[in-house]
Amino acid sequence: MSAMKAGAHDNVMKDSLKPLTPEFDREVPEAKVRWKHEYRDERLRHLAYHDQVTGLPNHALVHERLEQSIISGQRENNRVALLIMKVNGFNEINEALSHETVDVLLKQIGRRLRTELHESNTIGCLRSNEFVVLLPSVEGVEHSIQVIRTILKALEQPFVLSGLEVGIQARFGITVFPDHGVTADSLIQRCRIALSAATKAHSDYAVYSSEQGKGGNHHLTLFADLRRGIVENQLFLLYQPKIDLRTYRVTGVEALARWKHPQLGIVSPIQFISLAEQTGLIMPLTLWVIHAALSQCAAWNHDNLDLRMSVNLSTWNLQASELPDQISGLLASCGVPSSQLQLEITESAIMANPERTMENVTRMRNMGLRFSIDDFGTGYSSLAYLQKLPVDEIKIDKSFIMNMTTHEEDMVIVRSIIDLGQNLGLKVVAEGVENQPIKDLLIKLGCDGVQGYYFSRPLPPAELTSWIGEQASGLK
Repeated sequence: MSAMKAGAHDNVMKDSLKPLTPEFDREVPEAKVRWKHEYRDERLRHLAYHDQVTGLPNHALVHERLEQSIISGQRENNRVALLIMKVNGFNEINEALSHETVDVLLKQIGRRLRTELHESNTIGCLRSNEFVVLLPSVEGVEHSIQVIRTILKALEQPFVLSGLEVGIQARFGITVFPDHGVTADSLIQRCRIALSAATKAHSDYAVYSSEQGKGGNHHLTLFADLRRGIVENQLFLLYQPKIDLRTYRVTGVEALARWKHPQLGIVSPIQFISLAEQTGLIMPLTLWVIHAALSQCAAWNHDNLDLRMSVNLSTWNLQASELPDQISGLLASCGVPSSQLQLEITESAIMANPERTMENVTRMRNMGLRFSIDDFGTGYSSLAYLQKLPVDEIKIDKSFIMNMTTHEEDMVIVRSIIDLGQNLGLKVVAEGVENQPIKDLLIKLGCDGVQGYYFSRPLPPAELTSWIGEQASGLK
């Protein structure tokens, strides 16, 4: 023991490490050489496939993974989405800050993207401030837009750079395989075209369209016109009455947006609402509709005409955490009680993000607003949430109503929905009622309310007021 303390163990350990054979003597340096070569090759591979600033996959690796996802998508019949993101005003940021500080910003952006997105997604950096997100399996464009909203939310918090808080905004282009291309190159190229469209239109994102690819400006022109139309009140509302089948009284109306374009005339709601959803205009459009509807509601209240006002919300509205506060402000400014506003949401909107939907609907229900599930029967999983969501009404989709007198299957579905809704304590309304046989069958099945052309088409406010006056004795 004393010898070990004196340093004898050094000699023992050194002797024990001496090679026992000539072969061992040769293998040690050869292993070192192999390790150096493998380390160097691995390092070279990393440099070849990763961005040097952010450490994220670069164009080469993203391209490779996109090709693999396309092959997998073809085999499994899946859609693949590609999102390309650019930071707004990056050149100004670059000029105001040092290169080192800008590099730190890019690294932090990459870090936030990795934190917020699922590990199955590829987050990459194609060039300078051009980030990319590859979603290897999506249901469609809607999924991509939900991911974009998640990213935008994550980027709201300012970045701290050398004690300085820097806020950023971003824009996105979207392409989906096979809708917008079937090769990696075409998807990347068209995604950049969509990104350019979003930048020109000052929108959060844009989905690639063939008009963009052909160099046409119709899509962008219509977007700019719609933005102007909202600001300049080119839009207007029509109101379709809802009828109580037990009393034959008008209990409420549904507000339906219309757009009279200065040159094109009346633009189809399907066209401009879809455009609003694709370009991020759906929030200002929805807020315009709610404000106009509540203003009309206040006018009717002044004339002692008590009608519940129904307004449709899209998937994107339901995911906006600021919506409850915005609606609260509109109710206060118009002087309309919250119980008089009913918001109609679809099954697909519920299922896009059930947790966020539940949170927002609950907040607004606690404010006194009422909710209706629109187009019921066309979704997939809302039955699982029907008991959880604080809704008051379900509206049977007109695709079942229109043929229920001639198709037994549709009639069975309608009867089942009526029984389900009423057993859950909900009011059941049928939309798309266009003739008396359908109305009579709905009465027989015990439906609570109806809406459709048999009673009235959507009307301007003055015409609706007159129509209700004419029906004072009740509808039959």
